Amino acid sequence: MKKIYILLAAGLLFTSSCSDSFLDVDPKGKDLESNYYRNATEAFNGLIAVYDVVGWQSGNYVTKVGALDAASDDHIAGGGGANDVTAFQVWSNYSLSPDQGPQTELWKKGYSGIFRANILLEKLEGVPMDENLKKRFVAEAKFLRAFFYFDLIRLFKNIPLITKTLTAGESYNVLQAPPADVWAQIEKDLKEAIAETALPDQVPVATEGGRATKGTAHALLGKVYLYEQQWAAAAAELAEVNGANPGQANAKYGYELLNDFGRLWKSDNGSKFNSESIFEVAFTSTSAGVWDCVACTEGNVLNIMVGPRGYKALKAGAPDYASGWSFLVVTPDLFNAIHFDPRYKYTVANLDSLEKNGIAAYEKGHMNTGYFLEKFAGRISNQSTGGGVKELNYPQNLYEIRLADTYLMEAEALIKAGEGGSAGTRAYTLLNAVRNRVGLPAIDATDDNIFNERRLELAGEGHRWFDLVRTGRAATVLASRGFIAGKHEILPIPLLELENTKLEQSKEWGGTK
Repeated sequence: MKKIYILLAAGLLFTSSCSDSFLDVDPKGKDLESNYYRNATEAFNGLIAVYDVVGWQSGNYVTKVGALDAASDDHIAGGGGANDVTAFQVWSNYSLSPDQGPQTELWKKGYSGIFRANILLEKLEGVPMDENLKKRFVAEAKFLRAFFYFDLIRLFKNIPLITKTLTAGESYNVLQAPPADVWAQIEKDLKEAIAETALPDQVPVATEGGRATKGTAHALLGKVYLYEQQWAAAAAELAEVNGANPGQANAKYGYELLNDFGRLWKSDNGSKFNSESIFEVAFTSTSAGVWDCVACTEGNVLNIMVGPRGYKALKAGAPDYASGWSFLVVTPDLFNAIHFDPRYKYTVANLDSLEKNGIAAYEKGHMNTGYFLEKFAGRISNQSTGGGVKELNYPQNLYEIRLADTYLMEAEALIKAGEGGSAGTRAYTLLNAVRNRVGLPAIDATDDNIFNERRLELAGEGHRWFDLVRTGRAATVLASRGFIAGKHEILPIPLLELENTKLEQSKEWGGTK
């Protein structure tokens, strides 16, 4: 019998792939779901198991951010050759097929998270614990289930909608739901999470950094509405997050743009879970990850993947990049777009210039451009001293949602709702708060200006491909990469998921769904 990934074994419930603050728990893989959830501590560990999937990293180095970057016009898959992490290569050049691409890992990630959330929501009812604490756990589990479904519906469109635990027999008879039903469930989960009074507005970073708050749920709901083109609803939700005076602190949720854009990419305790962070994936340098189980490490594998291959500092003062694997190289197009922007030096590592000036040398990887992703390039100064292999134990966190993103999403929603974007309007204020943070002059808030600002502000963070697709620009921008309109807006249903199940391949990929 072929394996269907939405059946993820209960015994895997407490495996770990990300850690920091409240996420650092035990046990890992020691308890079965059938005899667990006996008290509040075990319920809490079950909640952490759901959060854990947000930072999913596969044993073959496929991550959500990495795959999405490879598919966008801002990056090329790179690596050591045309077959290095094939999942990235085939999405980068749009030669992917139902059995080749990142879809298996991304599908597995989404349904693993949903599986864990469904178990927790069902088990919580019978756990003897404080009722307010239980309500908070329920709200967080619903937020997380909505988060996973949001990724899945955007990536695949035709997906099963599962809101309860299934037996083995039931799993093989699951059908795909109408996309509208999935979107409705996402909204429902987020609205119920927001309505729960036990979900806090803020959390103490030192002990609970990374947990969802009401602000986190409002931000995701606003993003959901944006994708559904419910412009007024999106603007209202995002305004709750962004506050009455964009550019100033939102006292309710504690959100505020950092003065220093470069600090966003630091790994020190003062930079993690900062005031701009709305939903953040935690990593650590202390998990002692080793090659025998790459998926088990709690370090950020993206850091070693994007660094320049064979890097050597030749002069004093050269950047202390760790020699990496040269994946997700920056395209000349992004380089030209951002070169004279203040965010350039924090976004692009220009190895071409360093080499030409005799400052450093590096090996040319696959489809080398000379430009690398500075935001996530591993540094020697940031390598683990806590055991394990240094390549797998970088501690840099990743942002799923940050405040500059929500500012720009609200500005876009307002413009598309028909409101003006000239000086004095809220859209203008939102856009230019992002620009002012890095010292750029104010401009009108037009759809094109906001779209371009998103590219420069959020480069390399996994947003660009989604932005191209949802705005209808992908077919034009990615045509030279092989993107076919009416097909490549979604990924194919993984081939393994179609065997011995009732799932159908999407019509875009030659199926009937």
